[in-house]
Amino acid sequence: MEAALEVTARYCRSELEQYGRCVAASPTSWQRDCHSLRLGISRCASAHPIVRRIRSDCAEPFAAFERCLQENEAAVGKCSEHVAAFLRCAEQVKVAA
Repeated sequence: MEAALEVTARYCRSELEQYGRCVAASPTSWQRDCHSLRLGISRCASAHPIVRRIRSDCAEPFAAFERCLQENEAAVGKCSEHVAAFLRCAEQVKVAA
């Protein structure tokens, strides 16, 4: 999740900032109060060509990262190499012209 968020942050910064402000302003009810902003992040990420391409081209390293998280819930630090592999893949993705 952290890796996906990092990639999304590059292309949907405004949406993430609005969501972050909402969460900070609503510490006890942020899940309800900020739901529409969270959906806005998803829409932004889904609509951006580079994010769609990363999802496609880097699906395997991201799936490996998610599996690692599931297998190491109590020690997510063990998944740092998986995060690095996903980010290396994402860095190499280019949008076709």
